[in-house]
Amino acid sequence: VQLQASGGGLVQAGRSLRLSCTTSARTFSTWSMGWFRQAPGKEREFVAAIGYRDRRKYYSESVKGRFALSRDNVQNTVYLGMNSLKPEDTAHYYCGTNPYYSSSHLQDSRYYDSWGQGTLVTVSS
Repeated sequence: VQLQASGGGLVQAGRSLRLSCTTSARTFSTWSMGWFRQAPGKEREFVAAIGYRDRRKYYSESVKGRFALSRDNVQNTVYLGMNSLKPEDTAHYYCGTNPYYSSSHLQDSRYYDSWGQGTLVTVSS
């Protein structure tokens, strides 16, 4: 499965960005989708995910209340709206597909079987 992530860029703290992750695969609606990020010198960390079955959304504590996840099964796209960005949000953001829908599976990168190429978000202070 090929995923195409886009929407990253350089923004000032407090501003907003919206990331997109799209695929041409017809089975998009049968996958849960998640976003992870990786800052220089750090491990990849969970950001947000949405289940394919119940559309339930999960967020890390560091982004809860600032980021919003949505998916469009017609456009085969998942969106990550990021508001009130902080310098610590600076990272490469990766979207991935996950065949499960439980909270524990969606927050664990080991259960993701396809990844996009990543899009860089840089937040200046």
